[in-house]
Amino acid sequence: MGIGFEKENRIFTLQTDHTTYQFQVDAYGFLLHLYYGKTIYGGMDYLLTYYDRGFSANPYDADQDRTYSMDALPQEFPTSGTGDFRSPALTIKNSDGTYSCDLRYQSHRITKGKYGLPGLPAVYAAENEAETLEILMEDAVTKVQAVLLYGVFPKYDIITRSVRIINQGEDTIHISKAASACLDFVSGDYDLISFYGRHAMERNFQRVPVSHGKQILRSRRGTSSHQYNPAMILAGKDTTEEAGDCYAMVFVYSGCFKAEAEKDQFNQTRALMGLASEMFSYPLGTGDSFVIPETVMTYSAEGLSVLSHNLHRCFRNNLCRGRWKDQVRPVLVNSWEADYFNFTGESLLRLGKHAAELGIEMLVLDDGWFGERNDDNTSLGDWVVNEKKLGCTMGELIDRIHDLGLKFGLWIEPEMVSEDSDLYRTHPDWALQIPKRNPVRGRNQLVLDFSRKEIRDHVFDQICAVLDQGNVEYIKWDMNRSLSDIYSSETKEQGKVLYDYMLGVYDFLERLIERYPDMLIEGCSGGGGRFDAGMLYYTPQIWCSDNTDAIDRLEIQYGTSFIYPASCVGSHVSAVPNHQTGRITSLNTRGVVAMAGTFGYELNLGLLTEEEKKEVKEQVKKFKQYAPLIQRGDYYRLSSPQKDEFGAWAFVSEDQSEALISIVMLKQHGNMTVNYVKMRGLIPDAFYQIEGHDRIYSGAALMQAGLPVPIESGEYLAYQRYLRRVEHKGA
Repeated sequence: MGIGFEKENRIFTLQTDHTTYQFQVDAYGFLLHLYYGKTIYGGMDYLLTYYDRGFSANPYDADQDRTYSMDALPQEFPTSGTGDFRSPALTIKNSDGTYSCDLRYQSHRITKGKYGLPGLPAVYAAENEAETLEILMEDAVTKVQAVLLYGVFPKYDIITRSVRIINQGEDTIHISKAASACLDFVSGDYDLISFYGRHAMERNFQRVPVSHGKQILRSRRGTSSHQYNPAMILAGKDTTEEAGDCYAMVFVYSGCFKAEAEKDQFNQTRALMGLASEMFSYPLGTGDSFVIPETVMTYSAEGLSVLSHNLHRCFRNNLCRGRWKDQVRPVLVNSWEADYFNFTGESLLRLGKHAAELGIEMLVLDDGWFGERNDDNTSLGDWVVNEKKLGCTMGELIDRIHDLGLKFGLWIEPEMVSEDSDLYRTHPDWALQIPKRNPVRGRNQLVLDFSRKEIRDHVFDQICAVLDQGNVEYIKWDMNRSLSDIYSSETKEQGKVLYDYMLGVYDFLERLIERYPDMLIEGCSGGGGRFDAGMLYYTPQIWCSDNTDAIDRLEIQYGTSFIYPASCVGSHVSAVPNHQTGRITSLNTRGVVAMAGTFGYELNLGLLTEEEKKEVKEQVKKFKQYAPLIQRGDYYRLSSPQKDEFGAWAFVSEDQSEALISIVMLKQHGNMTVNYVKMRGLIPDAFYQIEGHDRIYSGAALMQAGLPVPIESGEYLAYQRYLRRVEHKGA
């Protein structure tokens, strides 16, 4: 397993435990993609075909050979200006105003371990876990170089890709499009699976055919966005959860992105993942370099479940970092839906006392603790504790919460500034604003120019001064608007602001982690507006959505599960009627749904009845029992909440000795028909017992025939079944 190079035919082969990825340096120095899929042996260059296709141009090197055209050949890293009229991975504007870049192979090297990307998030590995392939390409005229980076993780069936662009020429160039990964398929008919949405309804599953023309998923909002997640799957027409070919491409970046799927004139398919090209024109002077953020790729011949498992294991183990990546997260209560801005120090202590009595482990103070922040119109940027509101210092509040036996967490929104703030009155030029124009407001706030170090330093120092007042064990990092007014007073090259802004956010997060290595950070952007692999490198959990309605969450968490592990999904039990939808669901149903993530509460615990308090105690106890399985187990989607009468999912331990099944009924009818939930991931000839029941079932029976869902009267009823493998004498 790993990376091989066959010198005679100049073929690179990247092998994982179950997949092969192969490409070739051809006679002209172009990199031609040959194959990606189930493990094969030998060279796949026989798949390349050559003939005169008409109106498909030919490189000058090919002389009179009209059968050779980049417009039809599958490529590893297609560029503008080579006669390929499909979407390029790289477009460069040269100093003379031309758009051309003709990269040819120069050399390569293979090393143990995984490449890193300074200043950017990336999957990491020990030396024995992965191998790296670096390929140096160069344009002979401009001396622009591209170093193609491949990381190979055999046990996860994961291949990562990134590119470093280096200007070795004498003139400044501008990068106007940059994708880190391209997949070219010479044959096949695929569906495109993507995850669209909006604020409070993110990552809805969508599956459509890849058709002639180009399908684009993108964000121009400065974040990866609520609207389109930076991930896509190409799946065969007949691919299901359990069978069929599928490929995933996931961008490890939290800013603007573009994903493309294109079926060309010859029925070939190209998929690209990279940076958005809108408002992007990055200058490189002589000797300067630019890194295209990483794309994670994986393939499964056994359907979508295995594809998800590959990504989940990689992200849990080799993307998330720090003390908390492997630990069960504390069960918390967040003050937001309990009191919104209307809290005091005493009300927080009351909430904390109720939490401690119920077995909850942490209290999180959300928005409203700083400046004059009593609504969302003021004080962002003034990270000074409002001691009048709290009735004490932050340090005293933290100590009093700790005295209750609870951990303490705090909400921050470092990237934002209110016009009604001391910071803005002193430094109005620190906000992203276009000169001579009134700014576009979002949530009545502006965005600080985090591409500038002095601004980041100021905010960092202010926030650390608060965190240093006591032991703050958790931070919720929020970001509550999209970026517009893209202009920085510090640069004449406005096409670089969005990328440099994101580097600034990452720099701030990295410094925070270094200063407070034991602190758990949860990412958030109005819920799931920045739910991406890039943020997981810094924040091992992300608030899944501002929508806490259990029934909506079934669809949100269903779409999320295709790419991201449950261990990173922030999910809480909230009050009813739900504050976003007005829907009423049982406390049991809300608890079952929230247990598909990190688990916590988002309500005023003091308003619970005695019966509800007893149920919350049981929920916390149950979650702590199941948490290791939820965090580390393989996740199986057992239904589609978009189509089926019920939503169902399961966590199965790696050794298949235990499983947790969760079911929520979505539709109820008179004279109800029976639904059966079929398990996945069990050992067919092993036997399992449901906790609290005497009956023993074979794994095969549970997977082939399933379990009947009880017929009961009521709306949105939920059930959990915990299975454990047992010895069965009658086997």
